[in-house]
Amino acid sequence: MTERFLRATVSIRGAVCTPSGTVLTIKRASDGGWELPGGRIHESEAITDCLRRETAEETGLDVTVHHPVEATTWRNAADDGRLAVYYYCTADERPVSVSEEHVEWAWVDPDAAAERLSDPQTVAVRRAVSVHD
Repeated sequence: MTERFLRATVSIRGAVCTPSGTVLTIKRASDGGWELPGGRIHESEAITDCLRRETAEETGLDVTVHHPVEATTWRNAADDGRLAVYYYCTADERPVSVSEEHVEWAWVDPDAAAERLSDPQTVAVRRAVSVHD
């Protein structure tokens, strides 16, 4: 049997929690799906720098990045490899200024986040909230 190693695009995302226990979700302009803020890492970029940069670009927020809470791999519809690492982050709840990549944002409780996010993102939110409490 020949081993096949995953070649993947890497993205770093944040489960951004507030002192009141809400979590930030943002809605993609491309397909209307909801997600956690974050994005692709640049070559030689520190992971926490990537997450702070991407979150600031997508939301205008300056987040505190704590530690990873979930990681997952998959193949998309085009059979491209993907790797996502989700971090527990904190920020004050305030209005968000979304980038052109997104059309809407919402600070929601973890149950509402679970209704709109993918399974791996929901796991990340639940783990981040358990640490946050």
